[in-house]
Amino acid sequence: MKTALTIAGSDCSGGAGIQADLKTFSAHGVFGMSVIVSVVAENTSRVIDIQDMRPDMIEKQIEAVFEDIEVDAVKIGMLSQPECMEAVAGKLKQYAPRHVVIDPVMYAKNGCPLMNPNAIDTLIRKVLPLAHVLTPNIPEAEKITGIKIGSVDDMKKAAAAIYRMGCKHVVVKGGHAAGNALDILFDGESFHSFDAQRIETKNTHGTGCTYSSAIASNLALGFGLQEAVRRAKEYVTTAIRHSLPIGKGNGPTHHFYSLYKNGLEKGMGTDE
Repeated sequence: MKTALTIAGSDCSGGAGIQADLKTFSAHGVFGMSVIVSVVAENTSRVIDIQDMRPDMIEKQIEAVFEDIEVDAVKIGMLSQPECMEAVAGKLKQYAPRHVVIDPVMYAKNGCPLMNPNAIDTLIRKVLPLAHVLTPNIPEAEKITGIKIGSVDDMKKAAAAIYRMGCKHVVVKGGHAAGNALDILFDGESFHSFDAQRIETKNTHGTGCTYSSAIASNLALGFGLQEAVRRAKEYVTTAIRHSLPIGKGNGPTHHFYSLYKNGLEKGMGTDE
């Protein structure tokens, strides 16, 4: 079985962060592991508080996984402080995993900040160059590049600017734009578009986490990057289409829709 490791924050309400990542890995048939960088007390409506793990504990969690288990892909999400970023970057350099998908999480779905604004420079200098794939949404791409994004051409300019900062591939997500949900992948030479009909729902908690984890899952399974992004786009679109009206705010996506619809294959979960 292929494996994937998520390094991110924990969402106690289950829709985003580590919890969404592990659900996504499982939905793809990938064995999921986790390194908790921050514990976030949040729900579908608000972020109540954040407690960051000590940098040395982050490092020890990463060591515990890599010294024992082969890691086929790594997904990195919320890194709230420069010290967290330094710890993760150091271990990524040490272990050099083949696939690293980084979602530069800056805000929760309800707009609450999840990254110290003073940490963005460290993100750009220390973490971003380690990404095989970086998956910013439009507000995050604007923060990283300083480019105001109002069109597909602007998305392409931002993707190219981020690529020049050192990461190997960039997917600028268009979920915050008008019209269809169009994402732009830049591989350093050409642009590739991934389009899906926009689904009108408020229940999109954890979509960025889910999308990046789906990309990591498909890379772990051996798909090339374009196919991995295409499959991830299809997966997250289905999860949004069948999102769950759980909670009083932005509900979660449905990570296991296909499983819940079709059930387990006959014989699974039995000793027969």
